[in-house]
Amino acid sequence: MAEDEKQIRDDFHDAVNMTASQLEKWLDTDESKSVGQKKGGASESTGHESGRHIVSILQKKQGDLTDDDYAHMKKVVGYVARHSEQEPSGDVTDTPWRYSLMNWGNDPLK
Repeated sequence: MAEDEKQIRDDFHDAVNMTASQLEKWLDTDESKSVGQKKGGASESTGHESGRHIVSILQKKQGDLTDDDYAHMKKVVGYVARHSEQEPSGDVTDTPWRYSLMNWGNDPLK
């Protein structure tokens, strides 16, 4: 399992290119809160909730990561890979596509 965990951590850190503080600051913006799907009348989108979990993961020491953290890290890697493939043409600076990725810890302009 240690080998799997190392691969998950490596893939996660490749996908997440924002620091915990950058992501926290982003999650406080109106732009961050304006995108994403909300389940069953929830006030927070799935991506925004994910971003808060990512901040928590980034602030933990490797030995403190839980099975739930590793499962979420795998989910983040998959989302970033799938969503990155859907890049719209043109300038993506102020697009919902970029904002969604940023909620998941990946700023495609970095």
